[in-house]
Amino acid sequence: MRLRYSRGVLTIAAIVVVLAVAITVGLINLLRTVTPLREVVAGCTVRTPEGELDLDVEQAQVSATIAAVAARRKLPERAVVIAYATALQESKLFNLDHGDRDSLGVFQQRPSQGWGKPKQLMDPVYATNKFFAALVKVKNYRKLPLAEAAQEVQRSAGGYAYAPHEPDAKILAAAFTGRVPRALHCTYPEPAATPSPAARPRTDEARRQLARALGSTAVTTEKRGWLVAAWSVAHAQKYGLRRVDYRGVSWRVEEVSDGWKPGGKSSTTEVVLS
Repeated sequence: MRLRYSRGVLTIAAIVVVLAVAITVGLINLLRTVTPLREVVAGCTVRTPEGELDLDVEQAQVSATIAAVAARRKLPERAVVIAYATALQESKLFNLDHGDRDSLGVFQQRPSQGWGKPKQLMDPVYATNKFFAALVKVKNYRKLPLAEAAQEVQRSAGGYAYAPHEPDAKILAAAFTGRVPRALHCTYPEPAATPSPAARPRTDEARRQLARALGSTAVTTEKRGWLVAAWSVAHAQKYGLRRVDYRGVSWRVEEVSDGWKPGGKSSTTEVVLS
């Protein structure tokens, strides 16, 4: 049996089809223009003339600590480069609670070899001081090939492995020593707009911990100021810091677009944490 449709029914059907197609095309175009929501993942980026590196937050914190300890000991940038290359090989700049045999920490130092007690070696400030204390005893370490200088300290089974990390170590040193301004940017999930008292910035605690590594936190040179600023940005999430200001520019926790922005409220002689 053949079905017959009236002209009105066919017209309505055609209109429905056209509308369905139009709605579908419109939704597709709308989805193309809407920026998808994305979860903000904590992480850091270093940019210097030597190159660019992405870091985990812990790696940035360890890097900042190494540079601060070196500054306290008044060591040259070459010492910092050697330390970074060593730590990259030994732990990838993580503070590991395990390793080969009884090796621990950033530099994988062994309690059984006289480096210190396990709890001490898990403190990056202590571990870095022990590393530098051994490095400065190496004759002409500044002029030695990096792998040779590092091996004199570490006595590793594969001392040759330190050398490939030298380019990345130089990038880190340029940024965290403060030689290159505004080189570090970290992104953290944005805290609540009105934080609870317990979540408010712990600026005093941050400065106390910085002082453990750096000694005096006073800004005496521009380079030292950028070292303090980099340390503060790397530790911002840990201490609830929302912004770091220095020399007329500002890093802000809510700024996920990368970089320091004009409008900092600090002078040239102080790094302001808030």
